[in-house]
Amino acid sequence: MPTSSSDRIAGALALLAAALVATGAEARGRAVQPDYAPTYAAPLPPQAATGAIFQGSFTPLTSGNRAGNRGDLLTIDLVERTSAQKATSAKTGRDGSIGLSPPVTGPLSFFTSTDINAGGSQSFKGEGSAAQSNQLSGQLSVTIAEVYPNGTMLVRGEKLLTLNRGDERVQFSGIVRAADISADNRVVSTRVADARILYTGKGEIARASRQGWLQRFFSVISPF
Repeated sequence: MPTSSSDRIAGALALLAAALVATGAEARGRAVQPDYAPTYAAPLPPQAATGAIFQGSFTPLTSGNRAGNRGDLLTIDLVERTSAQKATSAKTGRDGSIGLSPPVTGPLSFFTSTDINAGGSQSFKGEGSAAQSNQLSGQLSVTIAEVYPNGTMLVRGEKLLTLNRGDERVQFSGIVRAADISADNRVVSTRVADARILYTGKGEIARASRQGWLQRFFSVISPF
């Protein structure tokens, strides 16, 4: 049966709508998320003319160019490495037997010793082990979002790499101490409290490494 022009137009519109949805999803994936949005420094208030030669905010000589205000930049050195191993084993055993010697005379003399002997044994052995390790290294620059009264600072930021075969996104947030900031404004990720590190990827490489939706469905309902 030949396809009418209205059916062809409807099919083309459906394909166009699907493409727009996919493009919108990709654009949302590339957009900066609010939890990791950069924080910009507030503009300085106008300085009143006092007639002095030097005017401006005071900075101690001991602090140098070390970051410590909202909007300042910090470089996070990612040196995350975790390793976990677990092994269990169990073994049990039990043996038991009972035997009676029947009388050789009297009404019970027709029993033999093999008729009233009983025995049993039971054993169990189980073993299990698990191992997992993770490693992440690299560098990421973030901005100071909040400065708290005790001297700690909330930092956050993200890095988006668009490669020829997909997108790679690294997101980071956490709380750092001013004492852990080096002279060149670097902080090791192991010194960050409440650290949240997300490393995700999109594109054909990431899609090829995932199961298809039908295979995932059967993996969920499979009893084996």
